[in-house]
Amino acid sequence: MARFSIPHKHLAAALALAALLSTSPVPAHATSKEMIELQTQVQQLLDMVQRLQSTLDTRMGVMQHQVEQTADTANQLNASVTQLQQKLNGVTEANGGKLDTVSGQVQSLNDSVDELKSRIAKLDKNVQDLQAQLQSMQAAAAPAQPTNTQPSDPNAGQGGGAPTSAPMAVPVNVAPPLKDTFQAGYRDYMAAHYGVATGEFQDVIHYYPMDDLAGSAQFYLGEIAYRQLDYAGAIKSYNAVLEGFPGSSKAPAAQLRKGLALLQLGKKDSGVHELRLLVQRHPQTPEAQQARTKLNGMGVRISEPNR
Repeated sequence: MARFSIPHKHLAAALALAALLSTSPVPAHATSKEMIELQTQVQQLLDMVQRLQSTLDTRMGVMQHQVEQTADTANQLNASVTQLQQKLNGVTEANGGKLDTVSGQVQSLNDSVDELKSRIAKLDKNVQDLQAQLQSMQAAAAPAQPTNTQPSDPNAGQGGGAPTSAPMAVPVNVAPPLKDTFQAGYRDYMAAHYGVATGEFQDVIHYYPMDDLAGSAQFYLGEIAYRQLDYAGAIKSYNAVLEGFPGSSKAPAAQLRKGLALLQLGKKDSGVHELRLLVQRHPQTPEAQQARTKLNGMGVRISEPNR
C-alpha cells in the first residue's frame, strides 16, 4: 500500500531547526523568554507534523481498502453478467431449435379450428348439397328419348326397316361439393395420406378457385410439400396464397412457412426478409411471435412497426 508523506525537504528543515536549537550552546543572553517560546513552538510544530502524518496514513489505508472492495465488487458483477449472458445464449439457441416444433403445434391448432368451422358450416348446408348432388347424378344417368327418323328405304314403314334411336347423352362433369371435398382433403392430410389429400385439395382449387377455401387448400398443398422436404414446391404454394388470397386467415402462416422454407434452402437473406415482412404486416399474430423468436435466435435485428 502506498504511503502518503510530508515532503522530505519540509520535514528535514523542521528537524534540522529543532536539532540546531536543542544542541547549540546557549549563551547567557539566549535565556530570554523569546528563545524559550521559539523552542516550544518548534516542538509543537514537530508534534503536529507527526500527527498529520499519522492521520494521512490512516485515511490512505481506509481509501485503499475501499478501492479494493470496489474492485472485488466489479469483478463479481462482471462474472455475474458473463454467466447471465451464457444462460441467455443457451435459452436463445434452445428456442431457435424448438421453433419448428412450436410452429407445427400452432399450425395443428389452427388446422383444428378450420376443421371445426367447416363442420359447423356443413351442418347448415349439408342437406342442400346432397340434394343438388343427387339431382345432378339423376340427370346424368337419365336415358335419352328415342327419336323417329324419316326412312330412306321406300319399303320403310312396311316392316322392311328398323327405327333409328338418338345417341346416349354424355354425362356432364359435375363439380364435387366444396366443403365435403375440403374436409376430406384435410382429414387425409392429418392422416398423412398426402397423395389422396393433394388430389382433393386440387379439386377444391379447380372447381372453386375464388372461394376462401381454395386459399386454405393452396396452403395445405404447401404444407404437404414442406413435410416432404420439397421446399421449392412449398414456396410456390405459399406464394399462391399470398398473391391470390392476401386477406385469407392462412396468409400469416403462409408467409412464416415461406420464410422457413427459404432458410431451409440456404437463402438466408430472402428468408429473413419474409420473416420481417410478417412481423410488419401481422404484428399481433402467433406467427409473428414465432418469426421474432427465429430472428432473435439468428441474431437478426427486428424493425417493429409503429403502433
